[in-house]
Amino acid sequence: MKLEISGLTFSYENKKILNGLDLSIREGEFVSLLGPSGCGKSTLLKLLTGVISPEGGQVFADGQRIRGITEHFAYMPQNDLLFPWKTILENVCLYGRIHGGLEQMKGEAMAQMGAFGLKGYENEYPSALSGGMRQRAAFLRTLLCHADILLLDEPFGALDVITRGEMQDWLLGVRDRMNRTVLLVTHDIDEAIYLSDRILILDPATGKTGSEIVITEAERSRDWLFRQGELRQRIYGEIMGGGKND
Repeated sequence: MKLEISGLTFSYENKKILNGLDLSIREGEFVSLLGPSGCGKSTLLKLLTGVISPEGGQVFADGQRIRGITEHFAYMPQNDLLFPWKTILENVCLYGRIHGGLEQMKGEAMAQMGAFGLKGYENEYPSALSGGMRQRAAFLRTLLCHADILLLDEPFGALDVITRGEMQDWLLGVRDRMNRTVLLVTHDIDEAIYLSDRILILDPATGKTGSEIVITEAERSRDWLFRQGELRQRIYGEIMGGGKND
């Protein structure tokens, strides 16, 4: 599903955070949003979910205007938010219990457990899982809600460096299988390079997107750890320079 944002505006404590933001993401595209802390990245995701309302502007999904909370979006925060008293299967089927269709969702979840590295842990509780496994369970729960557009708010930010790298590898491996449009908010430049089709820099000075960096298939390789220093430096310069080209 295609996502289009036009003229989105939002203020916090009399400060304009987003000021006429325009943004477009093609169907099936994976886009990362980078920018300094406080520039409005997470605020944008909350506006899309309908948790907070914009002062102005419009959001469209496949040309249909979106207002308030909608089933078109699924939101995944930094923390896994698994209920400790529920099994992994019960946790990942939470949307089915809330919206109906629990038994059908259980069948879908069981069919996906292997792909998400959770086979054999269906009846375990979250305390028995590693941090990476808990995040995969949270990811499966997000996917099972069948939303067209995934909003990921630093989903691996709470993990240690090694586990985060493993989760990035895993997410890259299941990207095509997900077949969803994805907007990722992250502070990790390497993560954005590794996972994205495009990177957008949010400029805190204007409240709009500044630079856009297209990531090629060749650049989405672990080799970037050794050979993508120039690209990483360019992106860092764009962030620190407010997203403006020299």
